[in-house]
Amino acid sequence: MSKFKQETMEWVIAITIAIAIVVIVRMFLVTNYEVSGKSMMPTLADKDRVLISKISPINRMDVIIFNNGEEDFVKRVIGLPGDTIRYENDELFVNEKQVKEPFLESNLAYKNPDEHFTEDFNLLELTGSKTVPKGKLFVLGDNRIASLDSRYFHFIDKDEVIGEVKFKYLPLADATFNFTSE
Repeated sequence: MSKFKQETMEWVIAITIAIAIVVIVRMFLVTNYEVSGKSMMPTLADKDRVLISKISPINRMDVIIFNNGEEDFVKRVIGLPGDTIRYENDELFVNEKQVKEPFLESNLAYKNPDEHFTEDFNLLELTGSKTVPKGKLFVLGDNRIASLDSRYFHFIDKDEVIGEVKFKYLPLADATFNFTSE
């Protein structure tokens, strides 16, 4: 085989391997996503670009992307299987312990003082279940006033989770690594 053919074949093999690695990484480990909508403001805004990990364990307060069969959603995990959840006077209680939500502070500054940013509820009233069922999650958007979330569609299946948001990379001025408060 001529030197040119050998070099060409080596390049073809190298490019094929590189493409295979990219495909495997995107399918099973990490992928990018463009946020659509304002339900996660100020944490994430419409058109923000993020990287998501498909292999991270999902914990309370993680920001996740999931697909309900029709469309993708970006929300924050509030309840894990077995958790009790209630909201009272704009305060979150998980398993009867108050949980701080510092990511809501900038939103709360603009709320009407006569209204709750997050309406009062408990799981039983909202879903008919006292606790988050096995294999399910309870999720809320950070922009509680403008978020279609578990208050409306109740629980999501863990199997619907695409991954956890790990890094916001666009816009560059707002690049962020940490989305949790715990």
